[in-house]
Amino acid sequence: MKILLADDHQVVREGLKVILKKLGHTSLVEEAGDGIEALDKIVTGNFDFIILDISMPGLSGLDVLEALESNSIRRKVLIMSVHPQKQYAIRALKLGAGGYISKDSSSEELELAIKKIYSGKKYVSSDVIGILVSDLSNTNDAALHESLSEREFQVMCFLAKGISLKEIGEKLFISERTVSTYRARLLEKMEMKSNSELALYAYKNGLIE
Repeated sequence: MKILLADDHQVVREGLKVILKKLGHTSLVEEAGDGIEALDKIVTGNFDFIILDISMPGLSGLDVLEALESNSIRRKVLIMSVHPQKQYAIRALKLGAGGYISKDSSSEELELAIKKIYSGKKYVSSDVIGILVSDLSNTNDAALHESLSEREFQVMCFLAKGISLKEIGEKLFISERTVSTYRARLLEKMEMKSNSELALYAYKNGLIE
């Protein structure tokens, strides 16, 4: 099995390689340290399986999934993230990910997720399944943030956490002016006027802790 590990932390990639070796997945493992490198390798490489982090420089894991979806590129992808919020899992699944687990998950859960996704099935925990079913059955009453692009969604979450435009730009490798443009767009879409309103909304909807 040819596997791509995409995570901006080398220690995480090294840890995953050790786990994969113990699980018997040792044929070929390549690495990517950011979203741009990950997308390039996915598009040009013939990987059997991809383990993708959400929070990466350049492009997030969700950005990568969105790019693959837009170009009708189908890959077996497992999202691993420090974000426990169900909303991230739902967005990842809607963009074509085969599953979503926390980085705190056990090696047994990782193995199960890989087996299920590789066989063409989805892997999500029972609580996420319940939220996903409820979300999909209420498409006419979608939450306000569902109208946001992945980049706008990222910026909204950062703003809700009180992070400045400059810091957001540094995290996403975009200019402060571009961040300001995203802020204006998402405020308009969300029908809000301030970061405080965004913070309250994000907290109530479980988008931030």
